[in-house]
Amino acid sequence: MNLDLSSLCKAIESLEKTLKVAENKELAAGLDDDAKDAIRAGGIQNFEFTYELCWKFMRRWLGINVGSTYVDGVTRRELFRLSAENRLISDVDQWMEYHDARNETAHTYNEDTADDVFETSRIFLTDAKKLLEALKERNA
Repeated sequence: MNLDLSSLCKAIESLEKTLKVAENKELAAGLDDDAKDAIRAGGIQNFEFTYELCWKFMRRWLGINVGSTYVDGVTRRELFRLSAENRLISDVDQWMEYHDARNETAHTYNEDTADDVFETSRIFLTDAKKLLEALKERNA
């Protein structure tokens, strides 16, 4: 069964577009702090959504290709370990950092946390793209 990866593709594209807007120095020079905060908040929201899709697609792929008995009820670390064993991702600890950043956004909001999560989203984008490519290559 092939996974429909279109929602993951769109989420990654949206995150990438938001990060490009945030990195546009010319645009930023003309924005007030409220607009800059809104762009950062959009980046964080895109990160949250894309992260959620990533781990759910890992679970779906593993359920189909390895067996649902290996995936059902496992911890996030175990899910990432299985994903690494099956060459969907390369660094379990890095994905746990993304998980922790996602949890931070859900439970805490302050400027420092928002800045940290936004910076994490930049690193995450590369790994999300790698996951998408791995899923495309292995889509059965």
